[in-house]
Amino acid sequence: MPKGFETEKVWGARGRGFQMGVIQPKGIVVHLTGQVAWSADEEIIGLGDVEKQARQCFRNIQFLLHEIGGNLSDVISITTYFTDRSQLKHIQKVRAEFFHPGSEPVSTSVMVAGLGHKDFLVELTPIAVISHDRFIDPD
Repeated sequence: MPKGFETEKVWGARGRGFQMGVIQPKGIVVHLTGQVAWSADEEIIGLGDVEKQARQCFRNIQFLLHEIGGNLSDVISITTYFTDRSQLKHIQKVRAEFFHPGSEPVSTSVMVAGLGHKDFLVELTPIAVISHDRFIDPD
């Protein structure tokens, strides 16, 4: 699990669902492609519903990490792309379902004009570090 930190000398996360800094633990660094609300059959889950789409994004991340011995607690950084400022609080609500306080990754949120499909509302791009003893080589 990444070790987070803050300082009183800069603005703080203050329970917003992310950490100001994370010290990368030893292990295998894994960069995942941006995850969207597609099922394995490339059907959009949660058409028009940003919370349902965000949950599918997190599930996709879980499935990918599990495949190589990881889990969400291995995520050290996540970039969130969204299409409307009003969606951010809903995405943060869903993120809190997947990360326990104190174990959140660092986070960057970016509002964009659009994503790879006209019906995508959110895309999550994580970086994880999986310990050597749990890592499963996908060969």
